Amino acid sequence: MTMLPPDCAAVAESSASTSATGLERVLRSLSVLTMLMTVPQVLTVWVGHNAGGVSLVSWAAYLISACLWLVYGIQKHDKTIYLACIGWIILDAAIVVGVIVHG
Repeated sequence: MTMLPPDCAAVAESSASTSATGLERVLRSLSVLTMLMTVPQVLTVWVGHNAGGVSLVSWAAYLISACLWLVYGIQKHDKTIYLACIGWIILDAAIVVGVIVHG
């Protein structure tokens, strides 16, 4: 029986598996798109000083969820998850703080 070194081509991860799949590209695009769709809400709260109809409980839950997903993404070393979560944490926190300040 022959032992192969861990960097041997037979056991090393191929470069094809590290490139983004079609689904990953779609998910990344949707993540950016949905974040951009959230920016008007942030602007309404902060620039318009109007937090009417904005649910603090809902946005706080989104913020907590994004924080947990960030931890999960970091644990899994998955940039698709944790990089998007950084953006979501910023947006969710902006709305939560804005509702508290302007609500």
